[in-house]
Amino acid sequence: MLDLFTPRFRKEKLHNHFRLISADPDYAKAQPIIQNWATGLLDRRGESQKFINEFQTTFNSSMWELYLNRALIDLGCSVDFSKSAPDFFVRGPGNYEFNIEAVVSDQPPTAKQQKTFNEQDFKTRGALKLAGKIRDKLDLYRGSNGKKHPYSSMSHVRDRPFVIAIAPFDSDLSLTQNNELINMVLLGLTPPVLEGPDLGKQDKMTSLRKPSGAQVDMGVFTNDSFKEISAVFFSTLGTFGKAVVESKIDRLVRATRYRVIDKDRIAPGSELWQVGTHRFQFAALNYLLTQRRESEHQIGGADMLIQHSSFHRETHLDGLQVYFNPYAEVPFDPKFPWPVEIALNYYDVESGEHIQAHPDGALVSRQVYEITPAYIRLLLGRYGFIR
Repeated sequence: MLDLFTPRFRKEKLHNHFRLISADPDYAKAQPIIQNWATGLLDRRGESQKFINEFQTTFNSSMWELYLNRALIDLGCSVDFSKSAPDFFVRGPGNYEFNIEAVVSDQPPTAKQQKTFNEQDFKTRGALKLAGKIRDKLDLYRGSNGKKHPYSSMSHVRDRPFVIAIAPFDSDLSLTQNNELINMVLLGLTPPVLEGPDLGKQDKMTSLRKPSGAQVDMGVFTNDSFKEISAVFFSTLGTFGKAVVESKIDRLVRATRYRVIDKDRIAPGSELWQVGTHRFQFAALNYLLTQRRESEHQIGGADMLIQHSSFHRETHLDGLQVYFNPYAEVPFDPKFPWPVEIALNYYDVESGEHIQAHPDGALVSRQVYEITPAYIRLLLGRYGFIR
């Protein structure tokens, strides 16, 4: 297999993340993991050299394709790389065929991070970028703007589900957004209220305003305006951090997992399902904060974990979310055998509700830090383990 990591360009042309992975001995263990993700992907005729060049110079979009390629293998799928477009012509279990076009919302190479952080601006900007990238790929499918060979005209695309796989890389903080911004774009839902009597409540929204003043539609899966898209795959976790935790490099991992259980399945006296906020330390560098709230039949909430990477468990598919378009011309097969860790999202046309089929333990977010006293103090302080 062609080697992703032998530098092909002068140092100043290499992407910062690629430079770090290829030069820092700490990350040597992550290289064979990422190389393994490329299985089959580098066999595409005429495309492999271009792919490696982009991986080394622009990085993020290639990293996302590498993540997806491995995810498809774990889903029990194969990819026919004789088709040059869209990015993945997939054959799943039972010979079920569909196409995936991959895209990231990236920042231009010259982008400067703003010195002051405004959460509302960050969310608006991030949602507009996601919406713009999804629209661009829909235009490729439709053949808008005079494109000569739209995806819809290709025989292997016609009458098969068309999926857009998108990940946000548009700012240094874009991977902290969980699924809030994609929920704005696809389902027209504002971020949930985080405290007070309206805890968890989400309002509806129909559009966001660009800096130019133009309005951009939100909630594109709540009507038939994007009916050519069967589903969207989304993750903030299909990143270099995934390769770091898969390689078990010595790192500090901060992760959040969604938790839910039927009350009749809770063992009597279970400390981990106590309602409210509780903190546990199981070992050196193995901390858990539980947040639990009660509904009629269930206890739900979240686990926040701060752990040495040797304690952290994460599959390649952890963090992958799928959104189904109820208005799709070619719906994605509802009987597709999804592995347990994947979070599925539906929109109920009758009730206008977002239906989250998220498994107990679904990985919501994860960041990786060097193990330094400063990071340990920062994380333990943030979650109330030290004052």
